[in-house]
Order: sequence, then structure tokens, then C-alpha cells
Amino acid sequence: MPEPIRTILEKHSREPDELIPILQDVQKEYGYISAESVKGISKYLRISENTIYGVSSFYAQFRFTEPGRHSVKVCLGTACHVRGGATLLEMLERGLGVHCGETTEDKRFGLERVACLGCCALSPVVQIDKEIFSRMTVNRLTEQLKEYE
Repeated sequence: MPEPIRTILEKHSREPDELIPILQDVQKEYGYISAESVKGISKYLRISENTIYGVSSFYAQFRFTEPGRHSVKVCLGTACHVRGGATLLEMLERGLGVHCGETTEDKRFGLERVACLGCCALSPVVQIDKEIFSRMTVNRLTEQLKEYE
């Protein structure tokens, strides 16, 4: 078991109600919950891996794939959807070769869809890392992605 996981586990008691705080700490450290982490947590808390996956998959905050170096979020709120958000998402899925919730093979981009980024008047909107790109088009988005290593 990697040292960071062991360190995280040692900060918590072996009670099953520590599962969510442990998962939160692991995700904070690694950006996701790996299969290796689940095995370590399972042994530490003496609960099954299935129980851990069952609990953690219930909450949207936990992810099971390694995040990309750059996070790409496509807004699919009503305004963005009507103005082409779904088309942008389809283009990204085809161009990057991934589906929502996945990371490109080279770990460059992680793709997500979000319900609303709160920029409805500027739709369609795409967020890359912490930067918001408004009134996005397929061509502009293609060019914008080239800016990220």
C-alpha cells in the first residue's frame, strides 16, 4: 500500500462510519479513488470492497478514474443546450476519444458535463480548468484546446 494511503488511514479510526471521510481524504490526495485505494480501505475498515463501491458511487463527489491534467466541463443547462452545448460535447467526445467522466489516454484532458455554470447569458459555455469560455463554437473550442499542453 502506498505511503500516502497508509498515512490517510492512520488519521482515522477503524470504524465503518469513517468510510466517507477516508474517501474524501484519498480523493483530495490523488484526485480520484483508485482500485488500490479501495483495497487498502477495505482491509483497514474490515468492510468489503463492494460496500465501499456501493457507498462511494452513490455520491457524485467521488470519481473512479484518474483526472486529466486539464478539466473540460461543458455546460448543458437549458440556455447552453439550446445554443449548441450538446454539439460541443459530441465534438469533444469524438475529438478526444472519451465519454463524459473519462480521461484521455494521454491524461491530458478529463471531460465532464455540468448542469449549469451560471453563465446563461453567455451560452454556450465551456470551462477549461478554472477559465470560462463563452459563446463557444466548435471551431473556437478546437483552437482553444490546442493552447493546453
